[in-house]
Amino acid sequence: MPSLLITSTDTEVGKTFTTCALAAYYQTHFPTKKLGIMKLIQCGSGDRELYANLFELDQSPCELNPLYFDPPLAPPLAAAKVGQSIDLATAWQSLQNLQQRCDLVLVEGLGGLGSPVTAELTLADIAHEWRLPILLVVPVKLGSIGQAVANTALAAHARVDLRGIILNCAQSVTDQDIDDFAPADLIVNLTRKPVLGCLPYLAAAHSIENLAKAAASLEWEIML
Repeated sequence: MPSLLITSTDTEVGKTFTTCALAAYYQTHFPTKKLGIMKLIQCGSGDRELYANLFELDQSPCELNPLYFDPPLAPPLAAAKVGQSIDLATAWQSLQNLQQRCDLVLVEGLGGLGSPVTAELTLADIAHEWRLPILLVVPVKLGSIGQAVANTALAAHARVDLRGIILNCAQSVTDQDIDDFAPADLIVNLTRKPVLGCLPYLAAAHSIENLAKAAASLEWEIML
C-alpha cells in the first residue's frame, strides 16, 4: 500500500503538523480507507502521544512508534546515553505490518534528511533502503529557499523519490511574507520539484476539522 515519509529541512518546522493535517484530510475525505501513522524514532515526549490522542488508529503502540529513547537528542546519542541500541529491524517490521493492513501509511521522520538515525545511516539512507517516497516540509522563513535546494540535492544524491515540497507557516505570516521568504516559482525552478501547496498557520492546531481544511488545497494527486 502507498506510504509517504514526511521529512523537513530542520527540526521544529512543521513535520508533525503536516503529518496531522494529511492524516486529518485522509480520514475525513476517505472514511472507508484505513490509515496508518508511524513515528519512526522518538527521542523525548510529544509526537506519538499527540497522534494517539488526536486520531482513531487501529494499530499497536509499537506500530505507532517502534523506537523510543527518553533523552531529547539525536537518536544515536540518545540511545548511547541510556545504554541501548537502535534496532531498525523492529521499525521495518512495524512498517511492513502497517503496509499490509492500511491503504495509506504516513511515516514521520526526524529532523531533516541528513539527520542521523544510527551512527552509520541518515534518514535519507533509510528512505532509499526502504523505498519510501518523501514529502519535504519547508518552513516559510528567511533562508528557506537555500534549505529547500540543499535538501533536494541530498534527496537526489541518496536516490530518494521526492514527490514534492510542502510549505508550512509555523507562525502567522502575510501573503507578502510567503512571497518574500518562500516564493513557490523560484523554489520549483531551483529544485526541479513541485511545490504541492502551503499550509497556513493554525492557532487551533489540534482540531481535526481545521487540519483537514488546511490540507485540502495540497496537490494530493502528485503525492499519491
